[in-house]
Amino acid sequence: MQRIRFAHSLALLFFLLTLGLPRAGQAQLGLGVSRPQGQELLDGIIVKVDNQIVLRSDVENVVNQETARAQGKALPPDLRCKVLQGLVLNKLMLARAEVDSVTVTEARVNGELDRRMNYFVQQVGSEKKLEEMYNKPVRMLKEDLRAQVRDQLVLQEMQEKIAGKVAITPREVKEYFDKVPKDSIPYFSTEVEVGQIVVPAVVNDKAKQAAIAQLNDLRGQVLAGASFEELAKKFSQDPGSGSQGGYLGFFKKGELVPEYEAASRKLEPGQMSPVVESQFGFHLIQFIERKGDAYSTRHILLKPATGTADAGAAAKKLVRLRRQILSDSVSFAKAAKDNSTDKPSAANGGLLSSRQSVGSKLALDKLDPAIFFVIDTMKVGHITPPMPYRTDDGKDAMRILYLKSNTPPHQANLLDDYQKIAAAALNQKKNKALDAWYEKNRSTVYLEVAPEYAQCKVLTASTE
Repeated sequence: MQRIRFAHSLALLFFLLTLGLPRAGQAQLGLGVSRPQGQELLDGIIVKVDNQIVLRSDVENVVNQETARAQGKALPPDLRCKVLQGLVLNKLMLARAEVDSVTVTEARVNGELDRRMNYFVQQVGSEKKLEEMYNKPVRMLKEDLRAQVRDQLVLQEMQEKIAGKVAITPREVKEYFDKVPKDSIPYFSTEVEVGQIVVPAVVNDKAKQAAIAQLNDLRGQVLAGASFEELAKKFSQDPGSGSQGGYLGFFKKGELVPEYEAASRKLEPGQMSPVVESQFGFHLIQFIERKGDAYSTRHILLKPATGTADAGAAAKKLVRLRRQILSDSVSFAKAAKDNSTDKPSAANGGLLSSRQSVGSKLALDKLDPAIFFVIDTMKVGHITPPMPYRTDDGKDAMRILYLKSNTPPHQANLLDDYQKIAAAALNQKKNKALDAWYEKNRSTVYLEVAPEYAQCKVLTASTE
């Protein structure tokens, strides 16, 4: 490898930050793009950034993803160089994060892993289908993604540290928009603002007591000599561990839900807990062993099912809220904030948002079909009656939907699209702040780049 110094704009710094995040309609976990049998990719290190590395497969996987997403459209001839640039810039940020002691908590990493797994379960239909698709239990899929997710969260922290305080004024937004060539102003398709209020179907006491009684019976069977693992395979409703005899693997403090961890850490090898309740249901836990500050367990999980009556109680609450909103006794935003259990939308006055959009306006043709086919016939201001809904974590609930606005197709303008234009202007300003940071810090990091990528003009060789 020739030893060179990296010298280029940071405008594409986070080009790859969200690669590996799920896209609607795709069954990719960021675990690598699948290839036909017999077409194995020859791998190897092509770039070193201090103690960070970029593999040939890292570049090829991203190129394959971008090629698939282009759906036959022409791609930039220097795509591999641009991909490499984005990867190297991310590694540079990670290298500086180590020097600056920028870290993220395990709890935050676990939360993001759970969010991604829940998303994919929704996309493919069930945890079982997801596991069959990758031939791995969910817990192993999470471990495969853990390092990638941690790096992405650290990159977000570094971006926030460098450019988080950058702000934009209305005057700067207008100046930015005025500089856009008239023939380059984008054309937006129909956009809508949709709100929701979600009320879960709370499990009744009878169902809870039945689950507790069943687990206590299974506990008695184990004490009488039955195999915990065999009972877990037969009865556990945790698809991620049930087929493995309930085995969860090793975890450290703070990596499992508090109730489960508290019960586990009181046990000695071979001991079982009493029945433990968590957000996932009811557990019977068997402690296996300790290794340093980590411990391993197996469990049997039962999830009490909600019945018609449980959903009915949630529906009645939503009927009452809908009546109050329509009579102007309370605003939809306040009703959502005070009553909806979907935290992201509740904090936004009930309005839905997405990673692909700015603000609360959503492209109509990108909506979840479950929402699209409902609001497609609605008038602005209308609220649906309560409808069945399945939350991101797989729980039964009811919700009402509200169509706040419907903006027809149009060419971008400051009146209708201020938020989008402001976001673009802010992003440009943040990129300049990142460029300045790089100019200040680039001499502290040196790269080694494989000769096969020496043609990439984004890499400027020094005379050292």
